Amino acid sequence: MKLIKKLLIASAICGLSFSSSFADAELVKKGEKIFNTKNLGNCLACHAVNGKAIDGPGSMGPELSGLQYWPEDALYDIVYNIYEAKGITNTSMPAFGKAGWLSDDQIKAVVAYLKTIK
Repeated sequence: MKLIKKLLIASAICGLSFSSSFADAELVKKGEKIFNTKNLGNCLACHAVNGKAIDGPGSMGPELSGLQYWPEDALYDIVYNIYEAKGITNTSMPAFGKAGWLSDDQIKAVVAYLKTIK
């Protein structure tokens, strides 16, 4: 009986981790779409991405690389409102969240995608 209980617990944990990784993959895919879609984030218009094949000029903003090491909340804050997050007043990057261009869920998806950038 103890063995069966342990097997059930182990299978439940495996199922949770599988659905979690599936959900994460879907979130990353959604974030990549927002990043690359002109009428959504359109991030590729200004940012080149290290190791990612994109079709955009990517010359106005900094090249994005090493973002897998950044804390998620820092990336979220920058996308939400770069002015407050970085304490700057002069940038071409819009405050996507504060301006209402992207929802909370969309910003979280973009952050999930940014965390895949090496």
